[in-house]
Amino acid sequence: MQQNKPGLYSRKPVFLALVISFIYLAVSYWLIGFKTDQLVLTLLFNCCFFLSAASRKFIVGFSIFIVYWILFDYMKAFPNYHFNEVHIADLYQAEKSMFGIHFNNKLVTPNEFWRLHGNTFLDVLSGLFYLCWIPVPLAFAAYLFFTDKKQFLRFSLTFVLVNMIGFVVYYIYPAAPPWYYQLHGAEFIPSTPGNTAGLSKFDAYFATPIFYNLYSKSSNVFAAMPSLHSSYPLIVVYYGLRKKMGWINSLFIIVAIGIWFAAIYSSHHYVLDVVAGILCAITGIAIFNLILLRVSIVGKLLKHYEAYI
Repeated sequence: MQQNKPGLYSRKPVFLALVISFIYLAVSYWLIGFKTDQLVLTLLFNCCFFLSAASRKFIVGFSIFIVYWILFDYMKAFPNYHFNEVHIADLYQAEKSMFGIHFNNKLVTPNEFWRLHGNTFLDVLSGLFYLCWIPVPLAFAAYLFFTDKKQFLRFSLTFVLVNMIGFVVYYIYPAAPPWYYQLHGAEFIPSTPGNTAGLSKFDAYFATPIFYNLYSKSSNVFAAMPSLHSSYPLIVVYYGLRKKMGWINSLFIIVAIGIWFAAIYSSHHYVLDVVAGILCAITGIAIFNLILLRVSIVGKLLKHYEAYI
C-alpha cells in the first residue's frame, strides 16, 4: 500500500521552517543588528512556505538565492579591510597603465574619460542596464524553474558558486572602486558609506532614489574586484545558450555588454574589475560543469533536490 506524502502542515516541515526563521533572525541581530529587510525576507519565506504546495516548492527552490543574499548581507559583520590591505592607488595606476586613454595631453582612465564625455542619453541607458543585474538572472531562474528543473538547479548553483569565488577574492584583494579614488584619492577611510557615483544622474533624471537606496545598504565599498555585476549576465548568457533560446539570447548578450559598459561609465568599476568579473564567471561555470557535476554525491543531491521541487 502506497504511503501518503506528508501534508502541507505536517509537524516536521512546519517545525523546521519556524526554527530556521528564528535562527536566521537571531544570528542576523547578533551579527549586524536588526533591519526591516530581514523581517521582510522571513515573512516572504514563510508566506510562500505555508501558502500552498506549489509556493512551497518555489521558495525551497529559490532558497539557493536566499542563502546567497544572507551571506552577502553578513559580510557587513566581517569587513574585508580587516584582513588585507585595501588597494586604491595601485589599482588606479594599473588601470591607467593598461587601459588609459590619451585626452588633452593627459593619460586618463576610462572612468575619467566618460565622466568628461557623459550625456543624458548614456546616463539613462547605463542606469537601465545596471538595474538588470539582479532582475534578469532571477527572471531567468524563474523561467527555468517552471520549464526545466534540472537546468534551474545547475544555473542557481553556478550562480552561488561564482559569488562564493567572488567573495573569496574580496577578502584576498580588497579594492576601492573608481568613485572612491575620485572623491578621496589614495587615503583609506574605512567608514566610507556606499555611493551611487555616476548612477546619481539616473536618480536625478527620474527624480527617484532607486540607486541611492541600493547603495546606501552596501555591505562593503571595498569590494570592487571582481565586479560580480559583470559576472551575473555572463552566467545567464551561458545557460541561455544551453537552452537554445534563440533571439532571447541576443537580448541577454546585449544586456551583458550594457552592464559591463555601465559599470565603467558610472565609475563603479574599473575595466580590470569587469575583466575579473568575467573571469570569475568563467571559472565558476567551468568548476561546476567540469568538476562538481562529475562528483557522484553532488549528482545524487541534485536529483533529490530536483525531485522535491
